[in-house]
Amino acid sequence: MELDTNNHSVFLLHYHLVLVTKYRRQVIDDDISEFAKPAFVRISETYHTTLVEWNHDQDHLHIMFKAHPKTALTKFINAYKSASSRLIKRDFPSVKQYLWKGMFWSKSFCLLTTGGAPIAVIRKYI
Repeated sequence: MELDTNNHSVFLLHYHLVLVTKYRRQVIDDDISEFAKPAFVRISETYHTTLVEWNHDQDHLHIMFKAHPKTALTKFINAYKSASSRLIKRDFPSVKQYLWKGMFWSKSFCLLTTGGAPIAVIRKYI
């Protein structure tokens, strides 16, 4: 097991994030998922997080990422949801017909720590 470090600490913080589309609309396909992934990576640099695993279903994304202790997780997630929603609606205008008031993501999200589960098991699930 390889631990992350900064100047004053050693840590290993893995999170499993599930983002659901508004009203569980089934609008996520491979193209939208692959489009949304680089936005996550780009925003994650600002918030000191690293993408580990990415997968999707038609109405939600599964994202596993590593974070630093100083990461403001809620701010990071909201920044990603806001940016990705705007970009997806811009580049995939067909999704707008399935969404009310233009919101792509549900207001809520599911963020789980990986606990003591081996990362390989979580990757397999995602």
